[in-house]
Amino acid sequence: MLEQNITQYLRNIFAKEKDPLKDILGQEAAKQQLKSALLMARHVIIVGPPGIGKTTLARNVAELLPYVEAVEGCSYHCSPENPICPECKSKERKRLKKNLIKGSERFVRVQGSPDLSVEDLLGDIDPVKALKFGPMAIESFTPGKVFKANGGILFFDELNRAPEKLQNAMLQVLEESKVTINSYDVELPVNFIFIATMNPQDTSTEKLSDVFLDRFDLVFMDYPEKLETEKHIVEMKGKKLIGFPDKLLTNSIYFVRLLRENSKIEKKPSVRASIGIYERAQANAFLKGKKAVTFEDVKDAILSVLSHRIELKPSFRYLQSPADFVKEEFSKLSNNFSGVRVGHGIEQGDSP
Repeated sequence: MLEQNITQYLRNIFAKEKDPLKDILGQEAAKQQLKSALLMARHVIIVGPPGIGKTTLARNVAELLPYVEAVEGCSYHCSPENPICPECKSKERKRLKKNLIKGSERFVRVQGSPDLSVEDLLGDIDPVKALKFGPMAIESFTPGKVFKANGGILFFDELNRAPEKLQNAMLQVLEESKVTINSYDVELPVNFIFIATMNPQDTSTEKLSDVFLDRFDLVFMDYPEKLETEKHIVEMKGKKLIGFPDKLLTNSIYFVRLLRENSKIEKKPSVRASIGIYERAQANAFLKGKKAVTFEDVKDAILSVLSHRIELKPSFRYLQSPADFVKEEFSKLSNNFSGVRVGHGIEQGDSP
């Protein structure tokens, strides 16, 4: 079976390589948990705040998958021996041309949304085709995204934004690797690794039922463990325009990390905030004709990048706006940008 082949392939990779998930820096505990779940073909939800690399981690898993033989040109990656889509099923097997498909091409993303329907995910009977072929014929069925992930990874971003009706429709897929289409007696086999993400801090979401959650293992991710790790991520992911002095960049990222530890903040700034300061400070300096970023360029970028990315706790939000709070906290740290050492609220060794 495909599932057994993939798990055996991953087992060999994990045995040979200490860190095959190289696209994510740090996060060793999360990587270990994810590898453990994948070895047993478990469905996984990666839980954590936004901007920490949950999607990157899932894509990295897809890149590890082996090449598989599929029908050439089929967007559902049908196996020539066992095709699942209507088009491939309607052809004689000897006419199906074969092709090798790499793992990254079998990564299918679904964005969680209240508007997402069961038909979007699973597919539906096309009424025009039903008149031609009959409602029970496989040719009348238009497959959804689940089938495009066949033999690969179905990545469901922000799973807790999916409506309850869609959660219920996914139960059979997760449990039996089969899809039953509405009231029609059409059963289609699908085989994939299901990796979802969830932001527990997001309150504008659907509740995931206990029955649905019982099909998953949870893997928890958090912000980068060390300042140096986050700095490396920023330099690797951020756009480079002009020079950014090392000490100034260290202090800029340190300020973001201090905000995450602040007891007044409810919604914390993500790594995207650090990348934003890195990019916007460079842009500010470039527009002034400078060859390198200065403290003033960072200062001019702080409010635009940070004020909307934080949210104060209820006891503070009516006394001060996020913009004023960021401005005040930044002014407290200004001396540190001139070389004064500050280290409250951050793990040992994290102060610049």
